[in-house]
Amino acid sequence: MFATELGSVSGESAKIYLRPETAQGIFVNFLNVQKSGRMKIPFGIAQIGKAFRNEIVARQFIFRMREFEQMEMQFFVKPGEEMKWYEYWKNFRMKWHQALGFGEKNYRFHDHIKLAHYANAACDIEHEFPFGFKELEGIHSRTDFDLKQHEEFSGKKLRFFDPETNESYIPYVVETSIGLDRMFLAILSQSYKNEKLEDGSERVVLSIPPALAPYKVAVMPLVKKDGLPEKAREIIDSLKLDFNCQYDEKDSIGKRYRRQDAIGTPFSVTVDHDSLTDNKVTIRDRDTMKQERVAISDLHRIIDEKVNIENCWCDFLPRRHGEQRVTQRKNYKLQNQLHPLRDE
Repeated sequence: MFATELGSVSGESAKIYLRPETAQGIFVNFLNVQKSGRMKIPFGIAQIGKAFRNEIVARQFIFRMREFEQMEMQFFVKPGEEMKWYEYWKNFRMKWHQALGFGEKNYRFHDHIKLAHYANAACDIEHEFPFGFKELEGIHSRTDFDLKQHEEFSGKKLRFFDPETNESYIPYVVETSIGLDRMFLAILSQSYKNEKLEDGSERVVLSIPPALAPYKVAVMPLVKKDGLPEKAREIIDSLKLDFNCQYDEKDSIGKRYRRQDAIGTPFSVTVDHDSLTDNKVTIRDRDTMKQERVAISDLHRIIDEKVNIENCWCDFLPRRHGEQRVTQRKNYKLQNQLHPLRDE
C-alpha cells in the first residue's frame, strides 16, 4: 500500500494508506461474485476505480500522476491453462486498441524480461504518445499468488469447485490493466489536428473516433426564422433517444461547422428552406467535409452506421443487434404515429 499522512500534523496517528491498484477488492470478493453469479471457470471480474502511486515527479501532463483512474480485469482460469488465456487476452486487447482506427504503427508489444515474483508472463501494450512509445495497458499472468495470499492470511478458503472434474482448486489469474487517464490522453493526442485546407485556410479538428465522440450530430437551421428552427427541433426529437445531439443556430453556417469540427462532432445536419417541402437536409461529414443531400427519414441509419460502437469491433466481435436497433427504432416511431397516446 501507498503510505501517506492526513492532516497538518505528522505522526503515526495521522498515517493512512492508499491502494496502489484496484484489483484487491476483486480478489477479496471472488467467492461472492462466483457463487452469487453462478459463474463457471473461466470468467472475469472487471472494475474501475481510483489508484495511487508515490510518484516523486508527476510529469508529461496526465500521463504520470499520483492519483488516477484505473480499469482492471482479473480473468480466472484453470491451473495449467493460464498461458493459453494470456496469449488470448494479449492479442484480443491489441485488436481492441487498433480497432479505434489510429493505425497499427502506433501500437506495439513490450514483453517483460524481469518478471514480478508472482508472475510467469507479462507484457505491455505501448502507444506512441507525442513524447514517444509509453505503456498504455499491461497484461499479466499472475498465477494463483493473489488468491493464495488472501486465503492464507484471512483463513478463509478461496477455491473453486469444478463439478465436471469433481476437484477443488485455487484459480490462476490473467490480468489486463489500463489507465483511463492514459487512454484519454492517447485518444486526444491522436485526434487533435490543425489542418491546412486546399484554399489555404486552416481548421482545428478533433477527429476522435465517432463512437467515442461526445456529440454524435449537430442540427442547424440555416436561419433563425421561417419555421427552420422548429423543423430542426423535430429532427433532434427523432434522433435524441439514440444519439447525443446538439442544436446550434448562432453565427454563420461556416463558423458553426468549424465549431463542431473543434469538438469532434462526426455529423452536422443543416436544415434549409427546401427542407420544409422535400423533407431533405444537408449532412456534412467532419473528416471529409463532404456534404450530401439526404432524406430526413434516412438520417438515423446514416448516423448509426458510423457512430455505433459495435462497428469498431465488428471484425473480431459478432454484431449482436446493430441492424435490429434501427428496425426497432423505426417500428417505435411508426407505432407512435399510428397510436399517438402520448399526445392524449
